[in-house]
Amino acid sequence: MAAPQGNAALTAANNIQPFFVLHKAAVAAASTVPSSRARRRLDASLPSSPNPKSAKRHRDVDEQDEEGPELYEKLRLEAFHRTWSKIQSTIDEVLRGINLKLFDQVLQWAQESFSAVRAVAKPCHAEVQQPYPLLTDVICSRIPTAFVLTKNAEFVDDITTFRDLAEHLQSNGCHLAKLSATELSVKHAVGGCFRSLLRQLVSDVPDVADVSALASWYCEAENYEQPIIVIIDDLEQCSGDVLGELVMMLSEWVIKVPIFFIMGIATTLDAPKKLLSSEVLQRLEPCKLTLGSPSDRMNALVEAILVKPCAGFCISHEVAMFLRNYFFRHDGTITSFISALKLACSKHFSMEPLSFLCMGALEEDCEEFWCDKFEALPQVIQKYAFGLPSCTSTNNSSSSGSDVVKGLSKLLKLQKDWSSVLLCLYEAGRHDKVQLLDIFCEAVNPDLQTQNTSDVDLFASKMNSENPSGVKSGSGKVFMAQVTNTIRYLPMETLLHVLEVWSTHFKGMSEINDKVKELQSTTIDAGSARTTKEKWTRRSTGNTGNATVPLNEKAAVLLHDVIRKYLVPVECLPFHEIFCFKNVGILQSALIGNPRRMVQLDLLKSQSHLKCSCCGRSGTAVSGSLHDTSIMCNLAQEYGDVINLHDWYISFEGIINSTHSKVKRKSYSSPSKKKSKSTPPEGQAMVQARFCRAVTEMQITGLLRMPSKRRPDLVQRITFGP
Repeated sequence: MAAPQGNAALTAANNIQPFFVLHKAAVAAASTVPSSRARRRLDASLPSSPNPKSAKRHRDVDEQDEEGPELYEKLRLEAFHRTWSKIQSTIDEVLRGINLKLFDQVLQWAQESFSAVRAVAKPCHAEVQQPYPLLTDVICSRIPTAFVLTKNAEFVDDITTFRDLAEHLQSNGCHLAKLSATELSVKHAVGGCFRSLLRQLVSDVPDVADVSALASWYCEAENYEQPIIVIIDDLEQCSGDVLGELVMMLSEWVIKVPIFFIMGIATTLDAPKKLLSSEVLQRLEPCKLTLGSPSDRMNALVEAILVKPCAGFCISHEVAMFLRNYFFRHDGTITSFISALKLACSKHFSMEPLSFLCMGALEEDCEEFWCDKFEALPQVIQKYAFGLPSCTSTNNSSSSGSDVVKGLSKLLKLQKDWSSVLLCLYEAGRHDKVQLLDIFCEAVNPDLQTQNTSDVDLFASKMNSENPSGVKSGSGKVFMAQVTNTIRYLPMETLLHVLEVWSTHFKGMSEINDKVKELQSTTIDAGSARTTKEKWTRRSTGNTGNATVPLNEKAAVLLHDVIRKYLVPVECLPFHEIFCFKNVGILQSALIGNPRRMVQLDLLKSQSHLKCSCCGRSGTAVSGSLHDTSIMCNLAQEYGDVINLHDWYISFEGIINSTHSKVKRKSYSSPSKKKSKSTPPEGQAMVQARFCRAVTEMQITGLLRMPSKRRPDLVQRITFGP
């Protein structure tokens, strides 16, 4: 049945296939319709009796070859989005779990403060709607205020914390309003600040914003039984006068309209005394709460996204050391660490051709996923997989798809054992304030594998010495040696707790788990353990007959043996390039690189980024088809630190006019019968306008300094070198 005429017209209007055809024809020859002689040559090149099925099959193969790189690029992009989505959700879950204890404390404080305010007086709706506050005692005019110490040097880490806090309080029925430091500034004053507060609570804000409008909204039935909580996430950046005036105004209405403050403090709890006057501080009922330290949050994040097999993606030793230094160089900012890790993840999936296989770590049947993907790969990419440096070093002559699947599965299994050992190291080291990030950077060091084999005899000889330390100082395992030394001097109850956690981490390693249970079985008698604890003195080397010495030494020996056997860095495993990002140079240049130099390099090599055909074979000569700013930057390389504007303009004008003269000569030598119109040369005014715009763009990007009044004919270069 024929389609209706209206639908046909709509289909024809939405059909964009001709535009795709025109786009493809632009790459081909200039003539789109072949002549009769050319058509005869094409017919002669085809077989006399063509097979339609074989011709279609050849076309499918050609289309598959053309779409191959694009297909795998889409696969890598999809793998990046899935991997980072998993990592980001894990980060959010970890941070929310760390902050949940604080959120519950804030909620309990808000409920107790609301009950205390209602215990003083519970005005009726008519009293609340009266346009003046209740006359109560001065003590009843104090606003409950929770000062939350975040301990963050940068406010960017607090944004997520206070956003989750607002969601947690709002989900439990509290009325929420947030005031930023910009709203609590002298520019907006207390009127603009209070109007912003009303807009977040009241749907219809009156022209004259006062507290009576807020009281009228609060006396409604659905709003009356919950407090109003105002969150100020960055107290130090607020104007003390504006905040003090707001506190003084709202404190008179706290009985009728219970408004509580939550103020974030990044430095010390003495910050309110430095910002607010004594009169304002007397109107606040403070409650001091503390958020977890950045190091605690970093330990939790490292455990969740780098130590445990979260999404398959991992980093090398050099990248880990760079991220560690980058974290401390930015004052322990968690957000900067996460941004750098995301950049490393994106670089890995954009550079490694086989990185899309990382998605197998997120699948239930990873081996089936890898087998299907690897069998569908072209022979070139399969040869690339077996030509990886980690595979060539193992001297493995076989090159089948099953070997790749077995290698990837073994890598994940060894990584799981590696993470279990690392978590056991951290459990013992946390009692000596050892950070997980420091142990992680040592555990991913590929030199650790060679050190483990050479330290066996050294450790055995040190066991009977007077002051055993396990390994030499400076051998690359400083924090691991500190953890091993800490185990020897742990109190009995602490050691029993450590062994209990070890048994949890070693559940998948039956041999090691049995040894841990054997150590636990030696201290079943609680009475003897209590007596041993009373006799034990920390770091006592003279009391060698103490019953805890053998147990501590056995635990240290067990840990050293586990490190030697199972703590295998990922860079020592075959096919680790598929999962592991190792190019620290690209990451460093992207995060700390010189932006002016990168802009200059992009302008000098713009044809390599644009991949145009007009200036690809021009060699060292500057083509006039380049962007004006790129032409100017190339011409600036011929000068020193000072550029003469007149000479610069003459060179620029010569390149622009030479382009039009070449076009004109080509039009004269054209064999076509029809005379093609030659492009007229640029007018002098247009060339000067383009020159001025290019100079301005270079000045904005910081490549040169504009002329001074003393020398208006010269500009100064800022960036040098190719």
